[in-house]
Amino acid sequence: MIFKKKIVSSVALALLAATLFFVHPGAGASEPESRKDKPASGETQPRKLSPAESALVDKAIFSEKGIIQVLRDKTPLVETYIQSMRPDPELGQVPDSDQHFLGRVEFSSIIDGSQYQINKAITKGAVPSTADRLNSMLGFLKSPMSYFSPHGSDLRTNFRDNGFIQMLLIDSNDFDRDHYVFSYVRSEFLGNTPAAVFDVSPLDAKHNIGRFLGRIWIETRKGNIVRFNGEFTGSQKGVSEYFHFDSWRTNVQPGLWLPTSFYVEESEEQGFTHTLRFKAIGHIWGYALKSAPKEEENTSMDVVGATDVSNDATDVSPRAAQRAWAQQAEDNVITRLFQAGLLDAPSEFDKTLEALANNILVYNHITLIRPIRCRILLTEPLESFAIGNTIILSKGLLDTTGVISQDGMQQMGNLNAVLAFQLAHIILGHRTDTQFAFSDRMLFPSNMVFNRIPMHHSDADNASATKKAVELLSAKELEDGPQYFGLYLQQLGQRIKNLPALTEPLIGDGLSKSDTDQTFWMADLLAKGPKLDISDLKQEAAMPLSNFLRIDPWSDQIIVLHTGYDPLLTPADKMPFEVTPVYLKLGYYNLQTTTDASPANGATTDSATDSSAPASSERGPTDSQNQESPRNY
Repeated sequence: MIFKKKIVSSVALALLAATLFFVHPGAGASEPESRKDKPASGETQPRKLSPAESALVDKAIFSEKGIIQVLRDKTPLVETYIQSMRPDPELGQVPDSDQHFLGRVEFSSIIDGSQYQINKAITKGAVPSTADRLNSMLGFLKSPMSYFSPHGSDLRTNFRDNGFIQMLLIDSNDFDRDHYVFSYVRSEFLGNTPAAVFDVSPLDAKHNIGRFLGRIWIETRKGNIVRFNGEFTGSQKGVSEYFHFDSWRTNVQPGLWLPTSFYVEESEEQGFTHTLRFKAIGHIWGYALKSAPKEEENTSMDVVGATDVSNDATDVSPRAAQRAWAQQAEDNVITRLFQAGLLDAPSEFDKTLEALANNILVYNHITLIRPIRCRILLTEPLESFAIGNTIILSKGLLDTTGVISQDGMQQMGNLNAVLAFQLAHIILGHRTDTQFAFSDRMLFPSNMVFNRIPMHHSDADNASATKKAVELLSAKELEDGPQYFGLYLQQLGQRIKNLPALTEPLIGDGLSKSDTDQTFWMADLLAKGPKLDISDLKQEAAMPLSNFLRIDPWSDQIIVLHTGYDPLLTPADKMPFEVTPVYLKLGYYNLQTTTDASPANGATTDSATDSSAPASSERGPTDSQNQESPRNY
């Protein structure tokens, strides 16, 4: 059986998660009036802010307090994927191990939790007892599952680590002029969004442990912070270590910018190789998910959009009744996964996948009773599964197979291969368990989804589906495609041992047969691909994560990226299956050109960005009329 839950039990694993996302202590008492706007001893005196710059900073301070209040009522999904790195003689560095966490964050519990109260006490000048501080840390060490799994269920669906708030909010206690110095740097555009850039440092970093030190980007229309990059100052022995991070927000609703993604990276402090210790990426979505009260969580969603066709209905035959029963189970599972925030909202890209799947059927002269539907699992692990006639592909699988080429054939060949595998299950009649047609089986908390709705197929079904998929891909119109997926599997074969969290499925079918047997179900395609040559700059077998798709954090729709082609300069540029930094092309909600969007103090009004800002082709969250079409098709 390829599906297997991972329960984290080692202290080393717990410690890494704790140091990455444990709440950092707050700062000392507020500085006296004479200390305001003055840097710490020994630091250079910053240039005095102009009236326009000062007004923009005040807007940002005010808006940041509002973000805390908005997030208090939100319970979005958060996915964090961590890769530990090791030196490599040819590529410089490669992933050595990985970890994956997924779950809903209850911000009200985090903000009002005991650790937050300790931070607040420190900030107000109080000195919490050593016992309070120690118990906060030891509570994690003694019972790490309690932080991830408040309901005692699957670890990977209950990520509630309190420290995560530090990478979403600059300072959840006192982000103001009493505690920070602001220095104007420049103005630039992040995508379509004009922003003023400020360096931010605590007034007295030596005595203000846990304060933010770095740079912020403030959009100039309403004064919202849209990006911040840096670390938290100081350290506290026995409690936590502070890491460098880059946090991004997007305009999900008019005037509302919420955390969307963050990137964490830390290098070795000693030596001359500057090898990364680890890098991590976090994605947040599902802000619009309705979080039912605990006593009402086991409720189902009312059926909407039903049409009365009783006058036109005919009697139902036994065969039709069986098919309707199977479709009811399929629809129940799809609805429940969507309610839990795991599936994308229907989008144009779903239709693109459906068109590719139907082409495979046409080329093989196969007709099905019901049409093929496609949806996307909004998570990183590489997996796919079929629920009735609905094919589900994970975002990570789509990202890493989305290899850019001039003719688009490599990406299409990869997609045809992963679609054919699940299409074969449908053709062979490997049905969804019809127990899910009973509505009561869908009445469980969202954090139990992985336990209650396993969608993996049996080894026997996967073996037969593999043979059928290879047969489907042998059609004349598709015969040039399998070579690309064979090359992809060769590349994955080199990384699979070190990336178990990425290659083990959460809910469906993985690409390999099991954790121990790391051979691939579609291994017959390996021989069809050219020999993998990591040093060949004309060959790219697999892409980094987050290469092709992004999630709209409010609507949960998939956004297709239109990135330009970046030539490979060295083999290290390939980075297959790796975490890479976050760069979003930001835009205003319902984007329109207005006269009040000019940058503050010294910024240009044209669309040229600062030369230090990397180019990006990612769409910001605009209205649905501006939805971008998929590339390469």
